[in-house]
Amino acid sequence: MVFSVSEINGYIKSLLDSDGVLAGVYVRGELSNYKVYPSGHHYFTIKDNESALRCVMFKGSATKLRFKPENGMNAVLFGRIAVYPRDGAYQLYVNEITPDGVGDLYFAYEQLKEKLYAEGLFSESHKKPIPQYPARIAVVTSSAGAAVRDIIRVLGLRWPMTKVIVVPVRVQGAEAPMEIVGALRYVNEKKVADLIITGRGGGSLEDLWAFNDERVARAIFASEIPVISAVGHEPDVTISDFVADLRAATPSNAAELAVPDVNDALDTLKVTDIRLRQAITGEIKALRRRINDAGAKRVMQSPRFYIDDKRLLIDHSQDRLLAAAQRGVHKNRERFARFAASLDALSPLKVLGRGYAIVRGADGVVVKRAADVSPGDIVKVRLEVDEIDCRVE
Repeated sequence: MVFSVSEINGYIKSLLDSDGVLAGVYVRGELSNYKVYPSGHHYFTIKDNESALRCVMFKGSATKLRFKPENGMNAVLFGRIAVYPRDGAYQLYVNEITPDGVGDLYFAYEQLKEKLYAEGLFSESHKKPIPQYPARIAVVTSSAGAAVRDIIRVLGLRWPMTKVIVVPVRVQGAEAPMEIVGALRYVNEKKVADLIITGRGGGSLEDLWAFNDERVARAIFASEIPVISAVGHEPDVTISDFVADLRAATPSNAAELAVPDVNDALDTLKVTDIRLRQAITGEIKALRRRINDAGAKRVMQSPRFYIDDKRLLIDHSQDRLLAAAQRGVHKNRERFARFAASLDALSPLKVLGRGYAIVRGADGVVVKRAADVSPGDIVKVRLEVDEIDCRVE
């Protein structure tokens, strides 16, 4: 009997499909050649040291993945072995992928934490300060959970002046992340609060998973209003805790961190009131001493004493001014005499008085040498008292 290729492939496919072991099998190995096609289907290979097995994960199963599979990752795959008749090759049709050694949720948590840390979403430089006295606090959580009741109770006890605005969302399930993101955006866009508290009570890693969602983490980071993350109990740490401006151990602790204690504030006011009273009393005493000291002065006994003191001061000042003026006049006279004597010593008339004369030519220029004149020239000779005309022989 001769079979066609299609018949052989179909026969082998029926054999594999009827095998109970291959209908639901777990396979451990290393992922390689991992590719995601535009259709949403995932194609890859799982291998060990000796063999390799082709794998396909259709879009419906791939959308359930909580982490991103990567080449070189050791994983455990669950699915069925079957033949693809067109190629005549058998492959593993994968329904689930779990990182080998850890759960897929924990692996996805670590993977996202590393990614957001590298982007700087956990940096302290991006943390916004928590307002000291918030007038309005938006609580983004389930309206039916114990967390919202604890937050409202603690806020009411510690700082009853604060208005609490509950923005109800689901905190568990597939729809929870987008509801939390929408609530955070709403509070920011409408400016309904000065501070946001978001979170829920304790639970398993899967129960808290909405606060490990990348969309929620980025919404918290993008919030212009400071955010306190209050998820689970003290040991529970979510991605939201790393991104938020402040992390609280529990929802009740978030309320304690959000507002001051009114009793502490009253104690502070009492201490401040005592200090202000003491300061004002001290200032009044100091002013009274100044008034008493001023009243004891002689001028306050009679205005005439003040006028007499000023008269004496004027007389004293007048004497000092006159003395200073006289010293200035005397000093200037001495300087004038010195300058006059110096000028007199330099005067040409002094030289002429000793028998000397000054000879000038007809042009008025002083004759210094015989060569400056010629026989027959008329010159003027200046004597001490008068002047004579002479002719050069």
